[in-house]
Amino acid sequence: MDSRIIIFDTTLRDGEQSPGCSMNGDEKIRMAKQLERLRVDVMEAGFPIASTGDFEAVRRIAGTIEQSTVAALCRAVQGDIDRAWEAIGSARRPRIHTFIATSDIHLVHKLRKTRSEVLNDAVRAVAYAKSLCDDVEFSCEDASRSDIGFLAEIVAAAIEAGANVINLPDTVGYAIPREYGQMFKTIRERVQNIDRAILSAHCHNDLGLAVANSLAAVENGARQVECTMNGIGERAGNAALEELVLAIKTRHETLGVHTAIHTEEISRSSKLLTSLTGMMVQRNKAIVGANAFAHEAGIHQDGVLKSAITYEIMTPQSVGIRESTLVLGKHSGRHALRQRCAELGYELEPAELERVYQEFCVIADRKKEVFDDELIAIVEQGDGGFVEEYHLEGLHVSTGTALRPTATVELRRAEERLVDSAIGDGPVDAVYKAMERITGMVGKLTEYTLKSVSLGHDAVGEAFVRVMFDGVQFNGRAVSTDVITGSAKAYLEAMNRACAARKRKEEREQQSVIVPHT
Repeated sequence: MDSRIIIFDTTLRDGEQSPGCSMNGDEKIRMAKQLERLRVDVMEAGFPIASTGDFEAVRRIAGTIEQSTVAALCRAVQGDIDRAWEAIGSARRPRIHTFIATSDIHLVHKLRKTRSEVLNDAVRAVAYAKSLCDDVEFSCEDASRSDIGFLAEIVAAAIEAGANVINLPDTVGYAIPREYGQMFKTIRERVQNIDRAILSAHCHNDLGLAVANSLAAVENGARQVECTMNGIGERAGNAALEELVLAIKTRHETLGVHTAIHTEEISRSSKLLTSLTGMMVQRNKAIVGANAFAHEAGIHQDGVLKSAITYEIMTPQSVGIRESTLVLGKHSGRHALRQRCAELGYELEPAELERVYQEFCVIADRKKEVFDDELIAIVEQGDGGFVEEYHLEGLHVSTGTALRPTATVELRRAEERLVDSAIGDGPVDAVYKAMERITGMVGKLTEYTLKSVSLGHDAVGEAFVRVMFDGVQFNGRAVSTDVITGSAKAYLEAMNRACAARKRKEEREQQSVIVPHT
């Protein structure tokens, strides 16, 4: 049996059906291009009969994608199939994906048809689709709750009618791995013409078992797996592409299979999807979560610093992340603390390291994470406070759909008032660029978040930024009923912290200079 697993990505169809995850045509094109860079074998572009907009998006994707197969979903109805073919007919590698429910639960309560009627519908649909397109996939909706005898019968008939791929979905996430794997094994044993089709798994995550069930299917003969980026999809979502692919890659010796996915594009694909849909990934999400390659526990940090393999079963670079992160918090140890101090330019002797560590622990017990500027203050025996170099006196922002965002900012430094203007990609960007022009400090914004801390139209918002100046991270936080003002104050706080750190560094360097005797 072939060891190559075909990755069928349905982010643009099943994933987009997730509440709050809909994308317009241009956004779907952007995501489709990224999925092709990820090297998915098949991308399901949409459900053309659903709406004019979805039809047009599928048609555009079909005309854009060059390497991946482009599939369109349709019910086992001739009108649906015609619409699907109209949308994907121009694709270099088109696939018609037609489906009908096969469980008695769906037959009785949804379709209100007999098994023989459903069987006939399936055969007619597959045969008609085959007359239009060489590549036809047939799905038995709710296969995991279907009678195994009827399932084997309809699978055999669909293959005879021309289906190249047979999909056996766990549509409602009901199965457990042993059951789902056994279903594939039984179908392979009972369906005599099964060698003429590829078996596919499509799992939902209602019980959190989508990836586990998909792997169980692979172990029992499935050679295509249907999944989505970030695991988005109906209800609790689908099997997550990144989890499935990295499980296969990391445990390839045990599973004996592989994919053609360019895993270094996974992080970028995940971030693009988040940007397009606004559906954030939880920090502890496997593979693509912010904490997936972050370590705070001292024992773990010590191990990773000695050899990453101690606590990392895959490298962050393998999914497109530059490096692991050692988070300095109350669980961190001396090894990680000394390492970060060295990165900030401080080589600490054992006695000094112990002092810094004890003071660090006091602060870490009060907050979740200790930032670079706070660590610098500890090393230099400060209390973490700083004198503000610049004060915000005022700002004016002009923006709109037909205007280039422009900001004028006035800062005060001692008795001097400093004013400058800048344009940006947005109002906040314009404000930050104006502040950088005034201060001469250009930072790299590495984190920017806004959240409401109260309710109502006049809610107070909290802005948080993390900015890198001279290779050191500085954080700033501010609250305001105006998000632009709050964003400006937060960035200015980070700037002031950087100014204070620069001054302390200059003073330390001056004190270390030995003046020779004359």
